[in-house]
Amino acid sequence: MRKANSGSILLVATGTLLVLLFTQSCVAVKPYQRMYLNDESMQLGKTGMEKFDENVHTYREGSSGGGSGKSSGGCGCN
Repeated sequence: MRKANSGSILLVATGTLLVLLFTQSCVAVKPYQRMYLNDESMQLGKTGMEKFDENVHTYREGSSGGGSGKSSGGCGCN
């Protein structure tokens, strides 16, 4: 009797997981639910208030990009 190696077990497990994920992601949307798909809270990116807060934070930090992932401050030190 041949023993299954860990590579084939991992491949089968990964394939099964992918099939389960793809079948669960398909959902039928009813016509009256479609208006919620284009809602502002469903959109990617920052809202107007979040953009404003980041702009205020940038000015408060005293540097351009103070809240955008820049590691240094406005004092010139790194």
